[in-house]
Amino acid sequence: MGCDTGQDNEKPVHRVWVDEFLLAACQVTNAEYARFLQDTRSQPPPFWNDANFSDPRQPVVGVSWHEAVRYCEWLSTRTNRRFRLPTEAEWERAARGGRERELYPWGDVPPSSLANYAGRWSNGPEPVGRAEPNRYGLYNMCDNVHEWCSDWYNASYYAVSPECNPEGPDSGDRRASRGGSWRHHIKMSRCAARSSIPPEFQYADYGFRFACGR
Repeated sequence: MGCDTGQDNEKPVHRVWVDEFLLAACQVTNAEYARFLQDTRSQPPPFWNDANFSDPRQPVVGVSWHEAVRYCEWLSTRTNRRFRLPTEAEWERAARGGRERELYPWGDVPPSSLANYAGRWSNGPEPVGRAEPNRYGLYNMCDNVHEWCSDWYNASYYAVSPECNPEGPDSGDRRASRGGSWRHHIKMSRCAARSSIPPEFQYADYGFRFACGR
């Protein structure tokens, strides 16, 4: 986990073990989130009616960390299974798709070399599942929208992280997030790249996917 050539918050590179878990193949879509809104009679997030973000196949955006957790709790109740946000360690394990020490889910070649890279993401995220999946069958793991993780964020956490099932610091001011964003000049992030914002923030390039297990 981590990257020697990345930012300081990705160091030191360290071995991590995580128990078996499942991760949603795609980011939660507007169509899926609409069922949650209807069932819970909740208010939609910002940008819900913006044409750049309202396609049912696009990932839902503008969802705070708290709302993402509430969705997982709702889904757990509906299905009698335990759904939750992934930890940073789980997310990175899944994003790599078995390619340890490589920069991206597809290897080390830069994103600009991928097919149709220049023509993707104009004014918002693209519909989920459109690009090639990684070796685990997971789509958009490092692009489209940033994805909330369950952990509190600390830039120096890797120096004290436990070897088995790390879950982040006990407290903090920001929640960890992973993955790239349609809004940035470089649309795809490296597997090890870390980001964070306060959990109440609602940004047009933040979404999530859920995990199951443990």
